[in-house]
Amino acid sequence: MPSTTNGIAIQATDIRKTYGSEVALDGVSLSIPTGTVYGFLGPNGAGKTTTMRLLTGLSRPTSGEVSIRGVSVDDRRDIASLIGYLPETPPLYEEFSAREQLEYVADLRDIPRSTARDRIDEYLDQFELVDDADRRISGYSKGMKQKTAFIQSVIHDPDVLFLDEPTSGLDPRAARRIRDSITEFADAGTTVFLSTHILPVVEAVVDEVGVLFDGHLVAEGTPAELHSRAETGESGTLEDAFLAVTSESNTETK
Repeated sequence: MPSTTNGIAIQATDIRKTYGSEVALDGVSLSIPTGTVYGFLGPNGAGKTTTMRLLTGLSRPTSGEVSIRGVSVDDRRDIASLIGYLPETPPLYEEFSAREQLEYVADLRDIPRSTARDRIDEYLDQFELVDDADRRISGYSKGMKQKTAFIQSVIHDPDVLFLDEPTSGLDPRAARRIRDSITEFADAGTTVFLSTHILPVVEAVVDEVGVLFDGHLVAEGTPAELHSRAETGESGTLEDAFLAVTSESNTETK
């Protein structure tokens, strides 16, 4: 594994992304310590998905640099072994069963068959998919597909986990299992970069929060620091703080 002596898992320096004359991201910098659960918030169109694609190496910045555990995201082979990524629309082969999908991903990740089998069985049990593990994914509910996609993003035990709306379509029990898993991964040293509109999920698990607005990182800190900046007080929610910060930023840009 690459060196982590500086303790930083995700480093982005002044990243910018343009599409023609449109500026999707404008000079965003991040420095996220190992083992942190980082909540990445912003309204629709703020640039959150663009940022995640840059951080995972799926897209190249127009300018700026990104590294994961000290490895440039330009080095796709090494980066692929370090990260897990659950996009908002997960890539699943619907003609496969969940077990076949997970075995396929494990093979791509070069996980030994016996190890993969044990991990798959454990995760299928945790997420209550055992009874449906050999049914085709095409017959799954949205929640079952989401659980399968979450498992495939963590099957290789990544150092850094990127999650885009991980509880989408899940019932409360399954959503709680995802939240518990995020905490368990972080406790074991995994860094989790979490983007979601479901602010109670963020409030329950994050250590730090970043708020993106109109392509700019307009606020960053612990939930308590965000409350302090927004002057929402101890009784306020993260939603109150988020709305206050983005309203302030919207006024400043006009």
